[in-house]
Amino acid sequence: MRKVLHLMGTLTDQDVEWLASQGRPRFVPRDTMVIEQGEPIEALFILLEGRLSVVMAGRQGREVAVLYPGEVLGEISFVDARPPSASVVSLEDSHVFVVPKDLLTKKLSRDDAFAARFYRALAVFLADRLRTTTAHFGYGTWKADADADQVDDSQLDDISLAARRFDDMLRHLRLSS
Repeated sequence: MRKVLHLMGTLTDQDVEWLASQGRPRFVPRDTMVIEQGEPIEALFILLEGRLSVVMAGRQGREVAVLYPGEVLGEISFVDARPPSASVVSLEDSHVFVVPKDLLTKKLSRDDAFAARFYRALAVFLADRLRTTTAHFGYGTWKADADADQVDDSQLDDISLAARRFDDMLRHLRLSS
């Protein structure tokens, strides 16, 4: 849930309302390819319900991660415009929130403040992913901090606000479907 909470905590209420109005929920049956490695994607995704598996062909199709509700998908390809480096497949019936890439790109080019908040959120969770990967493979001397997932008291208000915004977005989606 951390990624979506960070995203929702960084964006404003108006930003979240815009996302909710421009995206759409999509049902993904079990064993369905959500993102295919090497194939361009035309959206950014947020996993709302269910579980997804990240697999890489270069690792003999081995699962490299399991994604749970609140994960953001397709963000790397969104940032660098290259095809995804892994496939994402549903492990069970799931629901994703789909924000079309063209709509998001237009919004980012017209609204500098939104762009700054959006890209900052992406940068923070991509940096976190890089640190985790680096620690996993043992590169360098950085060691996982046992307190890395601990929440600082000063962040509680932001997390609460982010959770409320995500709940509001989910409520909006339920009403509009």
